[in-house]
Amino acid sequence: MGNNQTKLFAIILFALPLLMLAVFNVSPAKVAAAVPDDPAAVWTANKCAMCHTATASKFYDPAKPDEHHIQAILKGQKGEKPPFMPGFEAKGMTVETATALAAYMRTLRTAGN
Repeated sequence: MGNNQTKLFAIILFALPLLMLAVFNVSPAKVAAAVPDDPAAVWTANKCAMCHTATASKFYDPAKPDEHHIQAILKGQKGEKPPFMPGFEAKGMTVETATALAAYMRTLRTAGN
């Protein structure tokens, strides 16, 4: 293989992935926005039960107003020690989805006590 062919091959090898990214235009916001608005699916997709348990019995106070929970879901919340609640607004979650998720957590807590 000649020197010019090697250079051309190297250029194509590095340019092809960049071209694919430009063509398919993959971004984290679009991927997060693709999550369905079904609160149970959102609960599962965002792995909420890892910290809150399956019955929302940890790090969740149903006595607090829904607006508090919606803001915690969207903006995140720091507690006394880690792990801290991450904000999901930057990941593409909407106010409507956060509202549905807060209501879903309330039903989990009621069902699981």
